[in-house]
Amino acid sequence: MNRIDKHLGPLVDEERFSLYDQISRFAAQEIAPNLLQWERDKRLVPDELISQLGDMGIFGLPIPEEFGGQDGQMIDLVLAGLALSYWSPSVAITPGAAVSLGINPLLKFGNDSQKAEHLEDLAAGRRMFAFGLSEPGRGSDAANPQVVAEKTDQGYLLRGEKCWSTNAAWASHVVVHALTDPNGRNGHRSTCFIVPRDRVGVSYQEMEGKTVWPLSSTGSIAFDSVEVTEDEVLGEVNGGFRVMVTTLNGGRLFVAAVALGSLAFALDKTRQYVQEREQFGGAIGRFQRVQDVVLEMDLALERNLSWLIQLVHRYDEGSLDREQAAKVKIDCSRVASELLQDAMEVCGGVACLDEFGLARHAADLFVTRVGEGSNKALMSQISRSLLPEIADELQ
Repeated sequence: MNRIDKHLGPLVDEERFSLYDQISRFAAQEIAPNLLQWERDKRLVPDELISQLGDMGIFGLPIPEEFGGQDGQMIDLVLAGLALSYWSPSVAITPGAAVSLGINPLLKFGNDSQKAEHLEDLAAGRRMFAFGLSEPGRGSDAANPQVVAEKTDQGYLLRGEKCWSTNAAWASHVVVHALTDPNGRNGHRSTCFIVPRDRVGVSYQEMEGKTVWPLSSTGSIAFDSVEVTEDEVLGEVNGGFRVMVTTLNGGRLFVAAVALGSLAFALDKTRQYVQEREQFGGAIGRFQRVQDVVLEMDLALERNLSWLIQLVHRYDEGSLDREQAAKVKIDCSRVASELLQDAMEVCGGVACLDEFGLARHAADLFVTRVGEGSNKALMSQISRSLLPEIADELQ
């Protein structure tokens, strides 16, 4: 049994642990044996694997049964993320982003017509939404997009470019966050649109040279005077900021789960290795400093997993605020990253080999620190609530 299974069991009911266990076994049988070759061949997640994940119902976890989904909640997606990221964060983020950043905004803000048009294909994995938020000149300042939607008699004209869009290679549609009222008050200047990726004027290019999440598609998507209709507005006109913020709350919970999946793998790999590796006449695990690293990893995993599951339940109840979602993302990603470095030092030179697995997770954890809002930017936002009397002076 993986150590995370022991910690997770008491935190969820039997049915949900069974879901986690099913996905975990699938990952061990279908992903783990092929992972290294996929990475060495510089492949994206194979289409066959995406089809298998669709057949398992992972893309449809939060979608109502009437649209072919599993009628689940965020807790189900987080459990899938834990199971998949144990082996590969870049595999885990493929359904994770498709659901938390693609399907969830449609579920929360889409109208009946939009849901009827898209949800059934999204549930089956036949269709995928990418979330167009980051831009070449906009990262943490995502509330003020440079992509512009100009009002016309027929609807809108989209101009600009999105980048760092996860799942861009497979996206049938892009949820585009665009500026619609430059003079509006803060938080009421932008609108989200559901734009087909094959629409005239939309172009996509995979971003080359990425050294993290190698199996995940990360694309740049340009909009050259792209016509969109009012029927393709997601949520309210000038309500795009609310769509974005609500979407990122769920996304941050999933990213926290990905970080803990990496930590869980590192814990199991390290504790196995230090009991087998012999130096100075015995296993290196007999040394106190080695034991300290293993114990710190276990403490962090149990502590942060309990916190994450508690907050996911609050999200499903509708009572989770932005600050809590940001805090758990910050802490899970930061602690996992620090402990991965300690684990690699304990294991020594073998830890830098791709086949050992630790280097994969150490590199991929970088994305959890900057994805769904960089930790440094989120910490600045949280500080405002801690120092309300001087909030306007904070930089």
